[in-house]
Amino acid sequence: MPSLLVVHHTTSPATQELLEAALAGTRAEGIEGVTVEVRAALAATASDVLAADGFLLGTPVNIGYISGALKHFFDQVYYPTLTAKAGAPYGAWLHGNNDATGALRAIESITQGLGWQRVAAPVVVTGAIDKDAPEAVWELAATVAAHLA
Repeated sequence: MPSLLVVHHTTSPATQELLEAALAGTRAEGIEGVTVEVRAALAATASDVLAADGFLLGTPVNIGYISGALKHFFDQVYYPTLTAKAGAPYGAWLHGNNDATGALRAIESITQGLGWQRVAAPVVVTGAIDKDAPEAVWELAATVAAHLA
């Protein structure tokens, strides 16, 4: 059974709402046979990555960059898993109060180095969470999960 690893750094009610939307999206109608493992970015390990077939990444944007927790995750898993998951599907959502360009560039650069394949456009939410943001994250998660189903 394929496994989807959700790695997140959830530090606020807004990021919690987006995480919950992502998890709901992984259970969308028609998506069956996918195991979903959820790990906080500071707890996720190379073993988690090696056991997964696809990835969802969620992070706040801090000073224009990914959270230190998600950066720590990538630092810990990069070399131990460098060639192990080439071609694995992934998607990402980001939430910040202003520009997320640097954070998005970091995720794309690191995942490209790992050989992961983005299967849906990243969801970047700036400012307050409106009604469209959780829906967009839900769709992102459902798309990544469907690639594994």
